[in-house]
Amino acid sequence: MTSADQSIPAQRLIAAAHLRETTFAGRRAPAEAAQPPGGDIATAELNTPAGPSRCAGLEVVSDGTAHLSPTAVSSPGVLAGTAEPLVSGSPRDAHEKRVTAALFAAGLTTFAAMYSTQSLLPSLSAAFDVTPAHAALAVSLTTGFLALAIIPAGVLSARLGRTRVLIGSAVAAALLGLLLPLCPTMDTLLAVRTVQGVALAGVPAVAMAYLAEEVGSAGLGSAMGVYIAGTTIGGLAGRLIPSLVLGLTSWRWAELAVSLAVAAGAVWFARTLPASRGFAARPAGFGVMLGDLARQLRLPRLAALFGLAFLLMGSFVSVYNYLGYRLTHRPFGLPAAVVGAVFVLYLAGTAASAYAGRLADRRGHHRILVGSLSLMALGVAVTIPDRLSLVLIGILLFTTGFFGAHTAASAWVGTMAENRGAASSLYMFAYYLGSAVVGSAAGMAYVAGGWIGLVACVAVLLVVAALLLVTAGRPATARRS
Repeated sequence: MTSADQSIPAQRLIAAAHLRETTFAGRRAPAEAAQPPGGDIATAELNTPAGPSRCAGLEVVSDGTAHLSPTAVSSPGVLAGTAEPLVSGSPRDAHEKRVTAALFAAGLTTFAAMYSTQSLLPSLSAAFDVTPAHAALAVSLTTGFLALAIIPAGVLSARLGRTRVLIGSAVAAALLGLLLPLCPTMDTLLAVRTVQGVALAGVPAVAMAYLAEEVGSAGLGSAMGVYIAGTTIGGLAGRLIPSLVLGLTSWRWAELAVSLAVAAGAVWFARTLPASRGFAARPAGFGVMLGDLARQLRLPRLAALFGLAFLLMGSFVSVYNYLGYRLTHRPFGLPAAVVGAVFVLYLAGTAASAYAGRLADRRGHHRILVGSLSLMALGVAVTIPDRLSLVLIGILLFTTGFFGAHTAASAWVGTMAENRGAASSLYMFAYYLGSAVVGSAAGMAYVAGGWIGLVACVAVLLVVAALLLVTAGRPATARRS
């Protein structure tokens, strides 16, 4: 390229800096450019409110001088790029932090609502004179209909926007939860829980895709870990709050307490969720939606991860569904409030989620899944003896392994799939379908064989999960769609 080719009027370089605006401290301000002394055509001062920045085609040094890069000179139109700060604490960093914090609140709120009845199952059995398997429908119906609504919710978010569906889902589920303490019969309670499951679907259906669109791939595993950490705290709150209140009064007041907490969380989430930046509306008909889903299912590695989600969540919810029955009955005979305190072990999942997400970014998803699955198997085996200390240790290991596996698998789906919306919808569909189907079926194993029967059921599921993990770890043989 000749020097004449580089003799671009300085005004063009200056105008390029004005083509986009940078965001800083919640305000939008234009980048300011000033022509340098002498009219040097290859440099210009570029000052933004966020400090030294890079605009496409400009190399910005610490003194604020923007040098026209060779790429900008040789590539037509490259100057029409975005001013993107290079320093930490940039607008992009701030946006990603807000996204991560808001999704933490979403996970906390929705999981508290989802499992608000789990620690109350023995009380519901006594109050309405129903079997453990019947009472467990208060969890299984919610997660089952949530699973069925996940894909439609994902499609709806492609039309209306991620944030609208996320906020609408959280608020609707919170309002429905306030009706639960008023239910006069078990059937009425199950009907409300069913509708609540449909309302809840918007958050898990959209959260993975929203994070993948708003957070850079380098930090996606960490952000996913924070979101899942929020789900663990929400799951803990949904179990612990009613358990503690149950020690003082009836299940109705216990359910009211947790429902009020969920409503407060929904308000917090709605106020902090930032608008989408990486989302582009993609209206699609039913046929297009089915085509997108079918393409994801034809990829063996992704299909293996969907199956893994079904088995992992099915195993996990089965153990927690019937743990309360085991600990309140002989030989333990613990009070309901004390049994509720056992759910504090859920905090192990909080730590495991955040750590596993960061570790998966560095070491690889497959390695973290192998270790987490092994920890689940060890944990459930340790719970077999009728010794409270061993049961608690086993549940701790099992919980840690589950959330480590879920974090790694969900982040892997986000990085492996090009159509993240369809892939995340299928993953979460399988995840909650496992909760509903296996959670109910495991009740029959528990009734037939007690805790040993339940452990045997979970062991079979984990063996199948290990086989699927082999498939997920194989190199891709087909191009992703």
